[in-house]
Amino acid sequence: MKELALKYGCNPNQKPSRIYMEEGELPIEVINGRPGYINFLDAFNSWQLVKELKEATGLPAAASFKHVSPAGAAVGLPLSDTLKKIYFVDDVDFELSPLACAYARARGADRMCSYGDFVALSDTCDAATARLIKREVSDGVIAPDYTPEAIEILKAKRKGTYNVIKIDPDFKPAPVERKQVFGITFEQGRNEVKLDDPALFRDVPTRNKTFPAEAMRDLIIALITLKYTQSNSVCYVKDGQAIGIGAGQQSRIHCTRLAGSKADEWWLRQCPKVMALPFRKDIRRADRDNTINVYISDEYEDVLQDGIWEQFFTEKPQSLTREEKKAWIARNTKVALGSDAFFPFGDNIERAHKSGVEYIAQAGGSIRDDHVIDTCDKYGIAMAFTHVRLFHH
Repeated sequence: MKELALKYGCNPNQKPSRIYMEEGELPIEVINGRPGYINFLDAFNSWQLVKELKEATGLPAAASFKHVSPAGAAVGLPLSDTLKKIYFVDDVDFELSPLACAYARARGADRMCSYGDFVALSDTCDAATARLIKREVSDGVIAPDYTPEAIEILKAKRKGTYNVIKIDPDFKPAPVERKQVFGITFEQGRNEVKLDDPALFRDVPTRNKTFPAEAMRDLIIALITLKYTQSNSVCYVKDGQAIGIGAGQQSRIHCTRLAGSKADEWWLRQCPKVMALPFRKDIRRADRDNTINVYISDEYEDVLQDGIWEQFFTEKPQSLTREEKKAWIARNTKVALGSDAFFPFGDNIERAHKSGVEYIAQAGGSIRDDHVIDTCDKYGIAMAFTHVRLFHH
């Protein structure tokens, strides 16, 4: 198949629409559903991310994409009981495969942004992963293959319309890529930089020059995630998964703050007081996510005021005070941080430190590198200059 007609482009008024190959066949098979223009943009970007994560780490990988940027990305490390609970998989009656763990991590890190996502899997989708996907609000999935049982599970999702795409894992695109803007064609070489190269981490200008193996893994995950995130972008990673991604901001510090606030929310969801919230049994997953998000924010009164809290809880919970939040966030440690370009000022490091960052990889090359290095030294942070920019547009 050389081309596939689509219902419309980014918006319903943008017709005609299609995907096609100038040479050769499309490397995909649509097993179920009718993926749209944005679905395919998410699918192809997210597939590249998980394929590269698998190649770099040797572990199954998953990504949750929304509007051509990842909401979450992770590798298949086992889940603690706490993570199982905050990712809403503590009630399953089947064993979680490594791929299912990767998906639960990717989908669970930022559950609000992952709502209605497109999923990418590095390995053959098994039944356990398909069962988890079926539970969530999602537009579709792309993977190199599916077990027969997984296909049947996914076909039953969304009244039989769920988008299931199979991609040829051996497909290699041309080394030069093109796109049009305003009728003008842009051309560039594909970004084929390998981000698991040890040479990227040899320039360490900070006093702390120690990167444990787990930190190196997490920094590589951060950089690969950024390679497929709309710029400017910053990514916080801990224990093999992105915990906060700031995408598409014009200012670097706004990226760092946005991603840091998401990392803080991920950590706050593990606070015993939050995990013990007395939710009603009939509350939907999305409503529970939204309620937690508001509860741990400065707008907590919106879900705790009389006449409102009864919609969510069996009894009125106590608020999580600012002092309690600050104390809990201070317990988060060993977080890795990647940036798709240099940090221009030390204010980014100050913000990152507040979210437990101890390891950083960034391009370097700012006229204020000295200030950034000094700020890292102030907190004992180890930082590598990769000398590689990862802008993605």
